[in-house]
Amino acid sequence: MRVFFFGIGYCAEALIRRTPGIEASGTARSDERVAALRAAGVEAYVFDGARWEPALEQAIQRAEAIVVSIPPRAGGGAPTQLFASAIAAAPALRRILYYSTIGVYGDHGGQWIDETSATPTRSERGLARLADEARWIEAGRARGAAVDILRLPGIYGPGRNALVRLREGDARRIVKPGHVSNRAHVDDIAEVTHLALTRGLDGQIWNVADDEPAPPQDVIAYAAKLLGVDPPPEEPFDEARLSPMAASFFMDEKRVSAAKAKALLGFKPAYPTYREGLDALAAAGEGRELVQPD
Repeated sequence: MRVFFFGIGYCAEALIRRTPGIEASGTARSDERVAALRAAGVEAYVFDGARWEPALEQAIQRAEAIVVSIPPRAGGGAPTQLFASAIAAAPALRRILYYSTIGVYGDHGGQWIDETSATPTRSERGLARLADEARWIEAGRARGAAVDILRLPGIYGPGRNALVRLREGDARRIVKPGHVSNRAHVDDIAEVTHLALTRGLDGQIWNVADDEPAPPQDVIAYAAKLLGVDPPPEEPFDEARLSPMAASFFMDEKRVSAAKAKALLGFKPAYPTYREGLDALAAAGEGRELVQPD
């Protein structure tokens, strides 16, 4: 399958790595990143919202599927606007897949939610994501292509996880009583992406999330146990000094179900909870530098 990626980032690279049948092309924001991708055998082009190479549009027109991980940008530069003609004219394009966020659901008071749940978000980021979802659905409708929206939680995996944060001294155990959150291993996200691209179902919304929404401080404590180190001290949320971005992750309360992807796509998560994910990462050596020799 010829797949064009708007944004060859962490999730896109996992999909490419796990799916040898993908003939990948796509964009990156800098010349240096494009050069690295080309050296790795990926047909990459610069696109930073304002600058792009003419050959990029030709690559879009060769695509059978488009996968989008570029977040909404203030002030224009949306691919749906800049490349509308190329997308509409792509003769083989059958499917568009957009990576969104479970943040669009806003606050549900800690209740379990699914893809039919309301999206009462009032955050600027959440509203921007909902608008972007609508733009890509419209782009697909204009082309006659199915559009899948994958709503993602916090993403972790190789190089991005609690083990690494502990090693680097960046891990914090912020405690807000009753607060839980979902997460998803990047390989499970890649698997749902692959299934959505290949199963041939109508385009629709899919939640990708683990089976056990958990307090963030518990994840850090478990990672510390795997490394044999003391976890950082607990910090009450009301007393913690957090950036607006970090604080926003504690504002909404919900538990997100991925039952639909399991039932309709046959998704079987390799890492149903953070424990399996961190176990595998620790076994692969993540955070090893913290372990003191006997």
